[in-house]
Amino acid sequence: MGILNCTPDSFYEGSRKQTEYEIAARADEIIGEGGVIIDVGAYSTRPGATAVSMEEEMARLRGALTVIRRGHRDARISVDTFRPEVARMAVEGFGASVINDVSEGSQMMYEEVARLKVGYVLMSVEPDMRSMIERFRREVTLLQNLGVGEIILDPGFGFDKEVIEGNYQVLREMGSLKTEFPDMPLLVGVSRKRMIHQLLNCKPQDAEALQGTMLVNLIALQQGAEILRVHDVKEAVNTIKVYRCFSHSA
Repeated sequence: MGILNCTPDSFYEGSRKQTEYEIAARADEIIGEGGVIIDVGAYSTRPGATAVSMEEEMARLRGALTVIRRGHRDARISVDTFRPEVARMAVEGFGASVINDVSEGSQMMYEEVARLKVGYVLMSVEPDMRSMIERFRREVTLLQNLGVGEIILDPGFGFDKEVIEGNYQVLREMGSLKTEFPDMPLLVGVSRKRMIHQLLNCKPQDAEALQGTMLVNLIALQQGAEILRVHDVKEAVNTIKVYRCFSHSA
């Protein structure tokens, strides 16, 4: 899952794409480097980011999705949003097939996703694995009762967790999510986040942050992750290739 942020203030400067040329080039890059899903965000969730109105979020997404569809008519697109109205626009207007909810959802969003018949990324904002599993149980039951068929679980690295110890404890225990929810894919999004660049005393754009990201992604694959949400698609694809070769030959 390659990240395409049509925002001016996402935490990693290299992911910010606003002009038509930048958006088209980034979509081409994601697909060309082996990405399977283009994940489009128009509302930055970094700490301290400026709030964006629904109208502005929709306007940014319409522009970006128009450009992406122009070059990649059949690409699988997920949209980052916590607003049901935005989800509806992206699905009905541009054929988005996954809603990547950055808020751990709401009843209105659950109902909208069920009506739209698309996939749903349920992300946790809980600080530890025990509370995460307890809440996921309730939310998964609600989603299944509404008829949502594709539920993807995201532990929510970087969201309401202690930067170092909290995030890495969740990483260590992530295999328990596969035990508890064996039929639901796990999505991991750690790309260049504070849990990596703060630990390594570097900046998000530094090579060390990329190296740390790929190592954490490898650990996540070992813990059962099936989808990696990344800025650096080529490097992630190579990490997956190496992991698959190792695991198949073991």
